[in-house]
Formats: sequence, structure tokens, C-alpha cells
Amino acid sequence: MKADVTTLAASKAGTVELSEAIFGLKPRPDLIQRMVRYQLAKRRAGTHHAQDRSEVNVTGKKMYKQKGTGGARHGDKSVPQWRGGGKAFGPKPRDHAIELPKKVRALALRHALSAKAQAGDVLVLDKAESNGKTSALRDQFAALDLTNALIIDGVDLQVEFVRAARNLPNIDVLPVQGINVYDILRRQKLVLTKAAIAALEQRFAGANGNAEESK
Repeated sequence: MKADVTTLAASKAGTVELSEAIFGLKPRPDLIQRMVRYQLAKRRAGTHHAQDRSEVNVTGKKMYKQKGTGGARHGDKSVPQWRGGGKAFGPKPRDHAIELPKKVRALALRHALSAKAQAGDVLVLDKAESNGKTSALRDQFAALDLTNALIIDGVDLQVEFVRAARNLPNIDVLPVQGINVYDILRRQKLVLTKAAIAALEQRFAGANGNAEESK
């Protein structure tokens, strides 16, 4: 699969061959959904906590005598039915992360990349370099019609490019080792540099595009 390479100046810079095993799969929404669910569950803090009746700070004295009042029998005020009482079966701190095999996570990433490529939302850049000026980078993105994009560069990002891009809304910049399914899907365009594509091909060197692998 061939893709045109462009520069930030919106000029042609040749073509690049995209691996069928990474960008040519038939996307499986179920795999992608499982990976997004895995990521969102793992990022939850899990620090929610509600006090139960053993933790609330109320008196333990019996409210009134057991019999003779004409009302229901009650003990102390820590029970859930009273204001200020403890919560029955309230949330407690826990880990929300779910299990997902490493092979499935890697396959889901390739399916997300293939989905973007199939939709025509992948742009290949020669390199992501800037002079550090946000205004200049904004004009360059406008020429490339990039208003909502995830930009993936090689292992090392140019500091000036990151500084120029961080003030632009709906623009994310990540090194190739930080590429993930959720960030790919939440942006309209996926921008890959030639260095990022080379790193992805090295990462998935042993992968293939057979249908048997995605079952």
C-alpha cells in the first residue's frame, strides 16, 4: 500500500510503502472496543469511598428506649436510614483495570491503524519540525487541513515542535512509543512521520495480515 508523503509546507516529498500487516487489515470493531474499554478502565483512579456505619462519626448511644414509645425500635444513629448515618454497600477504593492479553492489545492497535487508513484519514509527514512559533505552525496545519489530529513522530520529539503545537486546540503530539487506540480514535486525522512508520514496522516486524490471526 503506497501513501504520498508531504511536508509541513504542503509540498510533495515522495511516497512511502505502508505495510499491509499494519494498515491493510479489515478493521474489527469488537477488538477496538475491547481495547478502548481496557484503556478507559485502567486510567480510572478508583479512589471513590463512602463511609459505612462503622466509620461515621456519630454517637453510639441508643436513641430511645426499646419499648413503650409507640414508634419503631432503633439503636444508634449510624444506620443508613438516618441522616448522617453510614452508606449501605457504598463504593470502596479498588482497581478498575481489566485483563486483556498482550497479543490482543497489539492486534487492536493494528486494527485501529487500519481503520484510519481505510477511511482515508492517515497523513504521512516527511518530518515534524518547527521553529517553535505556534502561529506559524497553525498556518501550516491550516494548509494541510489539520484542525483535529493526532501527530505521531519517532522516538524523540523535537522540543520546538511540541512547544508550538501544545497551544493548538484538538492537536495532540505523541512519540511512537506512546501511540494507543483511544487517542487514535478520538482525533479525526492520524498524522505519521516517516520515522514513526519505520518504528511501527520494526515493532510489528513479525506480524502478518492473515485473517486467521485476527480471529
